[in-house]
Amino acid sequence: MSASKRVLITGGCGFIGMNLVQRLSPSRPVAVLDNLRRASPTGCQEEMAVLHQGDILNPEGLAEAFRDVEQVVHLAAYGSVVESVADPRANFAVNVQGTLNVLQASVDAGVRRLVFASTGGALIGDAVPPVNERSLPKPISPYGASKLCGEAYCHAFAKAYGLETVCLRFGNVYGPHSVHKKGAATTFMKALMTGEPIVIYGDGSASRDYVHVEDLCSGITAALDAKLAGGEVFHLASGQETTVLELAETLRTIAGKPDHPIEFRPARAGEVARNFATYDKARERLGFRPKWKLADGLAAAWEWFQQQDESVLTAVTTDS
Repeated sequence: MSASKRVLITGGCGFIGMNLVQRLSPSRPVAVLDNLRRASPTGCQEEMAVLHQGDILNPEGLAEAFRDVEQVVHLAAYGSVVESVADPRANFAVNVQGTLNVLQASVDAGVRRLVFASTGGALIGDAVPPVNERSLPKPISPYGASKLCGEAYCHAFAKAYGLETVCLRFGNVYGPHSVHKKGAATTFMKALMTGEPIVIYGDGSASRDYVHVEDLCSGITAALDAKLAGGEVFHLASGQETTVLELAETLRTIAGKPDHPIEFRPARAGEVARNFATYDKARERLGFRPKWKLADGLAAAWEWFQQQDESVLTAVTTDS
């Protein structure tokens, strides 16, 4: 990539974005577009990237952020399954209209490649795992439906305008800089730190595919650099099925609190029962190979959380 061209990360002050900035900034110029409303309390890393404060729902304000950009990683999203069930219109606005705005701004600015952050389980729905790129999407939440719409627009823009779009279906991501999220790994660690019960929705048998953010960022970087035609879709996952109860028990062991209380509550609408994905296509085409074993990754995340300021325990949270 030429010195004047850069990669733009939408939502770059969020959990995945902050880790991705750290990954990319040593090797290429990086810019970030973020409205800062749901950014991490630890703040954006302006010493590593040019920060543009803006909103993907305001298409007229995107031109400056997209100037001299060759590649885009579109992470900005309304990322909550539960909140999407409560307010599907708000979810649609950000994840569908916002994605369309980002795609159009990319075409207008002459961007070469756009990597879209999609989802695995929420998009596929209640299919028998493991799922892959050939699994039939049947989302059971507005969030999953909105990501399926985003993938469809990415494919259309690849074919209609020649934009090299790459859709990456993320597993359940965990790791450092996730203090403002409300995924299971983060909320369980906060409960262990504060002494509150670990809350599990359902009987604990629901399963997910937990992927460390460092492995995810390796996959995103590979998707930026690989020789690909527009319209490709890949799963980035660990390939391992872990139940929510297994996750809780692993974290209790890591924290040295094997008897920490667990509270079971009714299952929530829109959440899939089981999910994990194979990553064979990403391994073959992107060289994607997760390095973190779950127990080791959770132990490293636990250590990171313990090193943070007291504000970590009271951070505003969102689903992941």
